[in-house]
Formats: sequence, structure tokens, C-alpha cells
Amino acid sequence: MEWSDRGIVLSSRPHGETGLVTTLLTRHHGRHAGFVAGGISRKSRPTWQSGNVVEVAWRARQLDQLGHYTGELREAHAARVMDDVVELAGLSAACALIDAALPDREPHAAIFDGFHALLNAIGHPGWPVIHVRLELGLLQELGFGLDLDKCAVTGATEDLAFVSPRTGRAVSRTAAEPYRDRLIALPSFLSTGRLPAGEAELRLGLDLTGYFLERHVFWPHNKPLPAARSRFMEALSRQ
Repeated sequence: MEWSDRGIVLSSRPHGETGLVTTLLTRHHGRHAGFVAGGISRKSRPTWQSGNVVEVAWRARQLDQLGHYTGELREAHAARVMDDVVELAGLSAACALIDAALPDREPHAAIFDGFHALLNAIGHPGWPVIHVRLELGLLQELGFGLDLDKCAVTGATEDLAFVSPRTGRAVSRTAAEPYRDRLIALPSFLSTGRLPAGEAELRLGLDLTGYFLERHVFWPHNKPLPAARSRFMEALSRQ
């Protein structure tokens, strides 16, 4: 069995004396692990850093085996963000979330494209917004998409200010008044498509996606959100 694909490195861990077990998000074969012979060497190791885009070939005798990766570096995002604490934390958080949330060997081309867009955006103004939207896309892809386009009570599309923690549907400010304390704040940039007004609004977006990722994706499997995501939130607060 063999195939070739483009992949984003999610994680790598040493295996044996000189090898790595590397997990990629590939465009056509989904989240997929493989063994990289000699991957820990000084020459090879930089290729297999989390966040890098690689062109890979995978080979195994049988489909259900771990198999072997060979590959070439195409985009060195890991090295590009290494000197910026927030950018590195954001990249690490995205890698950890996708690695922990997606099932093995199921194609998710929309997540691959969204993640690739985030990698190319990191370092440019507003890139954390794309991180929030990637998390929304992850929820959507896993079957837990939020409905933020109109009010669940009135059908209105203006002044959407809250989200129901039970249904994931938006609620307008007026309709939410009787029970607003039981709802989750919806930052306006997620319903209008604009940039956040500031860090506080950006954090509201991350709080919103984090709540639903915990509830629907991680808690059912008795797992917390990846620690890398908390470190990203902390890094944003310190910048």
C-alpha cells in the first residue's frame, strides 16, 4: 500500500534510537501517522516540526499498519514563528486541537484548507480571528456547527449578542433579555465578519468556541481541551 499527499505536521515524537512517529493532517487521507526513519537527525528533524507543510509519501505492507513516511519540506512555518511567543502559541494550539479532535484516517479537506490559511496568515494583522474561525470550522466538520446567522427566537439577523449553550444558536440582544445570564456572549465579529474591536472581544470568541469544543468534542471522551490552547489564551493576555 502506498500514497502521496501534502500534509501539515501536527506532532512528532521520538521512536527508537533515530526515528520519529509523526502525525500529519493530509489533504486527502486525513489525520494520519507514520514512522520517519532517521527523523531525529540534525538534517531531517527541522522538516518534521509542528506546523510545517510537507510533501510526503506513505508506504506499508497493509493498510492498517503504521507505515513509513518519506517527505520534503514545502513551507517552514515552525521556524518562521519561533521568535514570537503569541504566534508560536497559536500555531501549537491549532496543531494540538486538530491532532486531538480529528479521527484517524478520515479526509477533512475543509479543515486542511482552513488550517493552511491560518498558517499563511500568522504574523499578519488579525490572524487570531482566523484561529477562532478554524475552531468554528472544526466544530462544523465534526457535526457540532453553531448557527450564528440569525436569532433562534425571532429570526432576526441584526444585533445578535448571545448564543444558547444548549443549542449553539444565536439569540438577539432583545430576545435574550429575560434569560441573558444563562447565555454565552457572542462577539460581534463572528456575526458581522468584521475584525474584533479589541483583545476582550477576541477572547470572547475563543471562550465561545472553547465551550462547545469542550462540551461536544472532548468531554464525551473524558478529555480536557489540549493544554496548548490554554497557553495560547495566556499568551494573548500578556501581549
